[in-house]
Amino acid sequence: MEQLAEQLTSRTDFMPGIAGIFSKRPAVECETIVRAMTRSMIHEKFYCSGFCGELEMGVYAGWVALDGSFVSNQPFGDADGNVTLVFSGECFGRRAEALIDLYKNEGGEFFDKLNGLFSGLMVDRQKGAAFLFNDRYGVDRVYVHEKDDDVYFASEAKALLRVLPELRAFDEDALAQYLAFGCTLEWRTLFRGIDLLPGGSVWRFKQHALRKSRYFTPDKWERQQALSAEDFESEFEETFKRVLPAYFHSDSKVGISLTGGLDTRMIMACRAETNRRPICYTFGGQKGETLDVRLATRVAEACGLEHEILRLSSNFLCEFAAHADRTVFVTDGTCGALGAHEIYLHRMARELATVRITGNFGSEVLRGMSTFKPVGLSPDLFSSEFRRKIRAAEGALIKSSVHPVTFAAFKEIPWNLFGTLSAGRSQVTFRTPYLDNEIVRLAFRAPEKLRTLLSAALRLVRASAPRLSRIPTDRGYVEGKSGIIGRFKRLYMQATFKVDYFTNEGLPHSLSILDPILETLGSRGWLVGTHKYLYYRRWLKQELAQYLSNILANAAAWHGQYWNLALVKHAGEQHLCGRRNYLHELNTILTLEAVERLLFRQLPRGCDHSAKESRNRERAIAC
Repeated sequence: MEQLAEQLTSRTDFMPGIAGIFSKRPAVECETIVRAMTRSMIHEKFYCSGFCGELEMGVYAGWVALDGSFVSNQPFGDADGNVTLVFSGECFGRRAEALIDLYKNEGGEFFDKLNGLFSGLMVDRQKGAAFLFNDRYGVDRVYVHEKDDDVYFASEAKALLRVLPELRAFDEDALAQYLAFGCTLEWRTLFRGIDLLPGGSVWRFKQHALRKSRYFTPDKWERQQALSAEDFESEFEETFKRVLPAYFHSDSKVGISLTGGLDTRMIMACRAETNRRPICYTFGGQKGETLDVRLATRVAEACGLEHEILRLSSNFLCEFAAHADRTVFVTDGTCGALGAHEIYLHRMARELATVRITGNFGSEVLRGMSTFKPVGLSPDLFSSEFRRKIRAAEGALIKSSVHPVTFAAFKEIPWNLFGTLSAGRSQVTFRTPYLDNEIVRLAFRAPEKLRTLLSAALRLVRASAPRLSRIPTDRGYVEGKSGIIGRFKRLYMQATFKVDYFTNEGLPHSLSILDPILETLGSRGWLVGTHKYLYYRRWLKQELAQYLSNILANAAAWHGQYWNLALVKHAGEQHLCGRRNYLHELNTILTLEAVERLLFRQLPRGCDHSAKESRNRERAIAC
């Protein structure tokens, strides 16, 4: 066991998750339930699963892992057989000692010392207790449901829906939040009776009694004293360089998801040279080169690293219905139908490297950038009663009284940005240094005047890798270009970004007649297509028109109490003919239709399983 933490932090492929039940029911019944839950989370041929149970305590757990990975050998236990751990995710910075040894030494302080994105179940036989826990941000999700004396938990909601079919309905208040913001808030889910374990939770189950607590809340970091600008920049540089190597430590191939932005630039500037060189890749469209592709190529070349462009191929649109259904199903609807490219591209990334290092969430944590706001769906699409629920939900998100780092790390990321993360994690191990405990804790100490500025990031790149600071970012920032030329380039980059956004996503209804002009500009490489490679707005009118029409034709099967079905069909027709832009509305409609069809109506019921399911590799291991 002395090598357990070393392996947990250096070996990879820890996803996808865990499932279990605390119950007084007979052991055979509980095992059947847990096995059915874990089977529902096996989405790929390279997944395997397992089970363990503590009969006297009424604790039963299963896991799904990538075949051949270290955690496929779960559960982990100490030499005395007193402590057992079932684990999902990754912990960093605990190489010198086993996690179970750390738990035995630290007791209740153990959970607060973990650093990473994770969830797990720790069974302590001497205490007669089991502890269900997750990371302090709540990014490694745990869905929970309490029924009578039973507590069900799983990394995916569908695991609970599988064995508790009475939960297969929308939570109307949470649905209103989803329609208002594109996600649910305050650890709620779309599903009736299913909640999320809040970030930083530890739930103790002892003698069939449940005690809920939080081992961490962000106010602990909010009380820190702010640093001066000079001290913050100096400490940030030292901290970032110190924590970054752990994210590259792996027995598997490491890939860097490289863009033209500052957050991946910082990673590249501070990356330590190792014998096992990572591979860089950038996502792109079927043809052409976005600014991300052009700049990422230059950055990788300056670092002497191989760089690949992972493109959507022609079969992506031909098989879009299957890709959309798969994405909605795997992510429990948190990634919408028009996020179907996420699993598609990450599957290609897995062929290059099973570990993905990304700059995700750097802008949110360090610079307060946010896209978390009302989606602004047309109210006419909903019934009058449900329209009132949506308006009420729009007032539920309060930013002004919340510390900006608290809002970013503990609300926006685990609620609003979880969907794309969930899709990608089904294929690769996800790592970002910008949710490292030390980085987030330090972000709380940034002086007010630096919270929206790029100075700390630019200084870090310039000091660590001057050659990279001379390559402009996707927003036009480049060393030595602070005068008129530099300002002009930044304005040009920002203008092309806005044009790309409005063309592909947010063009108002009144300007839809400009589509032919903008498409012509895009085909000639002028302005349009500089930043974006996803053209769902246009695809829904052309290549995906039949797919959209088929879904809308079945609108009568939807819940009439939510939708104004006549206007739903009208919106689709208006978008198809180019008179209006209903991209966000159609994404919502397509996503919720898939949720209802795949997770409510078509998901197998109960704990029985087919011959095909029974062939999944499962190992019963006595705890």
